Amino acid sequence: MSIIETLEKRRTRYSLTPELPVPFEQVRDLIKQVTELTPDAFDSRSGRLVVLTGEENRRFWDMVIGTFDPPVADYKRACFRGCFGTILFFYDNDIVAALEEKHELFRPYFQGWAMQASAMLQINIWNALAEIGVGASLHHYNPVIDDTVKSMFGLPASWKLIGQMPFGGLDADPRVKDPDDVDTRVTFIG
Repeated sequence: MSIIETLEKRRTRYSLTPELPVPFEQVRDLIKQVTELTPDAFDSRSGRLVVLTGEENRRFWDMVIGTFDPPVADYKRACFRGCFGTILFFYDNDIVAALEEKHELFRPYFQGWAMQASAMLQINIWNALAEIGVGASLHHYNPVIDDTVKSMFGLPASWKLIGQMPFGGLDADPRVKDPDDVDTRVTFIG
């Protein structure tokens, strides 16, 4: 599959099932491989992932849904609780702080670079899941849920939650995307 075909296949999927089209071990190995291969500034390796499945996935989404008023939309609630699992994306702020201390000239940039590295990891995993027929979507219920998530799963205080990616089997086609005038977004000079 070409990169363009992968990008066309990767779409926000709200209608997910608990059945994966491939064995979970393949998904697990893919997530680990993509994490290893995704670059980050100064080779910091600050990205951290927690993959929730089964009852832990449902417990997580029950907490998220119960946190918000008004509540999360019904169609999202059904998707999130009923999907196979959720990937929680973090970066370790202790690693970022150590780089800020070591490289004073670049101190103002390390937080931004950690966010960029996390974004690359998120999109790389999302694309890789799409390639094997696993649907996903990406959400940001943080920072509202940050402390509760760390407490629920015994995670270090230094981990900064960036995003939540529910994933599972495909249950419906995604909505048709509106056309975009890409020429308003891309400029070539020279």
